[in-house]
Amino acid sequence: MPGFKNIFITILCQNYLRGRSPWLPAAPAESAIWPALSDRASVTEAFVKVREEFGAIDILANNAGISHNNSFFDYKDEDFDKIIDINIRAVYVCTRAAAEIMKEQGSGVIINTSSVVSINGQAAGCGYPASKFAVNGLTISLARELGPLGIRVNAVAPGVTMTDMMAVLPDEMIQPIIAKIPLRRVGQPEDIANAFAFLASDMASYINGAVLPVTGGVVI
Repeated sequence: MPGFKNIFITILCQNYLRGRSPWLPAAPAESAIWPALSDRASVTEAFVKVREEFGAIDILANNAGISHNNSFFDYKDEDFDKIIDINIRAVYVCTRAAAEIMKEQGSGVIINTSSVVSINGQAAGCGYPASKFAVNGLTISLARELGPLGIRVNAVAPGVTMTDMMAVLPDEMIQPIIAKIPLRRVGQPEDIANAFAFLASDMASYINGAVLPVTGGVVI
């Protein structure tokens, strides 16, 4: 698949390859750095090191995120602040650092992780959907601002996906969830990775400012 060069993925754990798309090449050199994602100086230093090592940053995937499912009246201020710090400030900080480099290059792709709850909301844990609404707004706004610089900005909005957390749920809890999904299955990590891979590829070269639902049809 043409179009994949130097990819920078922001995550909070080291097992992201579990959901790796088969579209992604077997990179000859995979390395990891662990900046504090919401700290401008730490992120900028990390991105400069990436450019020095690989020569460019062609793709940024903002995939780090956290959530709390407390009810509104039980929500702690510090929990809300942590969600905003990782789910939106870190996206802003990392995008700013990458965009500075991509501006000099005259090209680049930025893909943010949104969520189906950014469209539908959810009954508890208001901080998470609020942060993903913000991610959508940042995505669409930056697509307009950075597009003239040759930088595309899009987002992927996953639905229910078979993560480690989902895998430990008993079948009697999973089946009612599946019953509400038109495709009658939950998403696999590869489904989400494929959406990222598509938006990063040359096949999506005219797609900019999109929030792509990968939900099995839940938002229809």
